[in-house]
Amino acid sequence: MARSPSGESLLTRVDRILASFGPDNPVRTVADIARTAELPVATAHRLVHELVELGYLERTATRRVRLGVRLWELASRGSRALGLREAAMPVMEDVHAVIGHHTQLAVRDGAEVLYLERLSTRGGSRNIIQVAGRLPVHACSSGIVLLAHAPVDEQEEVLAGTMARYTARTPVTPTALRRLLADTRRQGFVLADAFITEGATGVAVPIRGPGDAVVAALSIVVPSGSGNAPAQISALLAAARAISRALGAHPRLDADLTSL
Repeated sequence: MARSPSGESLLTRVDRILASFGPDNPVRTVADIARTAELPVATAHRLVHELVELGYLERTATRRVRLGVRLWELASRGSRALGLREAAMPVMEDVHAVIGHHTQLAVRDGAEVLYLERLSTRGGSRNIIQVAGRLPVHACSSGIVLLAHAPVDEQEEVLAGTMARYTARTPVTPTALRRLLADTRRQGFVLADAFITEGATGVAVPIRGPGDAVVAALSIVVPSGSGNAPAQISALLAAARAISRALGAHPRLDADLTSL
């Protein structure tokens, strides 16, 4: 595989080009791409041209660049995320209709949470999440649920790292996060009040797959102090069990609501 003078492979450079697109930057100039991907402009021009020819990128009428449908096509063929989303969507729609707040589906990718789906609520509490968006695991309800059920060595890696503070209530010390993970495993859910955004509370529960391993998190974002936590958690737990059964799990009825 061709390598640059710096020793980077072609795939590494292409990956940086594709990763330069995000929710806040869906359409870019080649100069923007070169700067973000840390590539010479000439190299970016050449690789972008090839990626456009292959359908991984496409040009707009103004000659700017965006992700192409070829990426969506390939991702849709065999992604585990697609099967998870298909199993979850009917249940998520029911949760959204009953609870009436933002409803989300997420998986863990290392020290981050990747959001696969979001059902929005007009006029609901502020929510910064977008589909295909990411957040650090320590700062959001979905991440805390997923990290609580992750292998111990992966938990320790996060606990040993730097944890960004979003609000005064974000858990950013190993002691605080370790306690929160233990409580989440014991309770079967987590309430993350104002961890990311003031005035918004994330509520999340685990989704299990074959062998009852936790494979995803189902969450809602509600206004802080709404006072409906027990009913909301019960609805989320029932929904998570339904999704888990569709994925081949045999989920337990292990939530502890006595502390609410």
